Amino acid sequence: MALTGIQIFKLLPKTNCGDCGVPTCLAFAMSLAAGKAELSACPHVSEEAKVQLSEASAPPIRTVTIGSGDNAVKIGGETVMFRHEKRFENPPGIAITISDSMDEAEIGARLERFKLHYERVGLTLRPELIAARDETGDAAKFEALVSRIVAESDAAIILMSLNPNILKAGLNAAAVRKPLLYAATPDNLEAVAELAKTAGCPLAVKGANLSETAEMSARLTELGLNDLVIDSGARNLRQALEDQVIARSAALNQKYRPLGFPTICLPGEMTDDPMKEAVIAAALIAKYSGLIVLSDFQGESLFLLLVARMNLFTDPQRPLATTEGIYEIGKPDETSPVLVTSNFSLTYFIVSGEIESSKIPSWLLIKDTEGLSVLTAWAAGKFAADTIGPFIKKCGIADRIKHKKLIIPGYLAAESGGLEEELADWEILIGPREGSHIPAYLKTWQGGGGD
Repeated sequence: MALTGIQIFKLLPKTNCGDCGVPTCLAFAMSLAAGKAELSACPHVSEEAKVQLSEASAPPIRTVTIGSGDNAVKIGGETVMFRHEKRFENPPGIAITISDSMDEAEIGARLERFKLHYERVGLTLRPELIAARDETGDAAKFEALVSRIVAESDAAIILMSLNPNILKAGLNAAAVRKPLLYAATPDNLEAVAELAKTAGCPLAVKGANLSETAEMSARLTELGLNDLVIDSGARNLRQALEDQVIARSAALNQKYRPLGFPTICLPGEMTDDPMKEAVIAAALIAKYSGLIVLSDFQGESLFLLLVARMNLFTDPQRPLATTEGIYEIGKPDETSPVLVTSNFSLTYFIVSGEIESSKIPSWLLIKDTEGLSVLTAWAAGKFAADTIGPFIKKCGIADRIKHKKLIIPGYLAAESGGLEEELADWEILIGPREGSHIPAYLKTWQGGGGD
């Protein structure tokens, strides 16, 4: 049973040191009880107290890991209903379906489509899982399919069959990947539970509705299985969304343990239209699926789903940021122009992209502004003459160029005077305000000079 805030407070060191990010131990205890803080944030809690607080500090929705090594997929671990309350923790895994009834060519084509990936704001966006589906009832054929998936991909794997013997055959080929077994039902619960327990793999639970699913998850936890993923059985968007919201709310607000697990949804079983499937998947990314199994991947829709997922699961309090330093665009030399901008990732990729399109090799200096854009960082005092000047001196760019000309964003024109004082031997040039004007501006650069 979860502890109250007061019970947790009694086990804390009561130093009110603030090292956890909260002013007092009582406030921290209340946040911990509400699932809005993690016990690891307190560096002074005793080992004995950690043991006693383990239940209270656990996320209301259990974190479940599918796969092993660098390609393991973590889902669940959520503590809030809405992102603005704190943040969403683990983005939902996205899977492509490959069945043992497909011919060799189609299997090969889907394995290739699984490799689709996209670069955006410095991140590689890609799907993570392959769902191997039993459609033939042939254990040998299913095992052969799983063996091929293991050999030809780095995917985390979902083994999909209601037959324990076929799941066991799939495990023979994929045990090292620690796949998710899908699924335990009222008819096979004990056999599949034993299989998951022996293999040490996570297990999906599928009921006819959310109530039956909760009953089954409770039985499985009594059997010692805690790494569960729940499928409410809904196969239309309205019911699926209702079930997702009810399960999340029950786990977070009522501390209802039988629904305190990440969920799995199958949009491919809700429609035959690929575009409708993508729309359903997008809705379930937002509310609140832990795994989304698609029938197939289409590049034009997969990209949108991956971007939507990235946007939703980016911490709103921590903007995407590029590492501070010197970036070479093209192959710059000692006469190439030098530009400086903030480390907001979108700013970096817009500016670097425009420099590339200009075909003028350049040095791009990225100043750490805590992920803020140029104007926001300037307004906050994080991208002004007194911070840019010391950065230019220390970054080492002066050792790579003959000239000493620095191009600053047009919106920082007011800082040019201060920079001339900070960098007495540099010439400060005012660049364009808009990134799209950078190529035309750089065309004026002539061998270390500039207009």
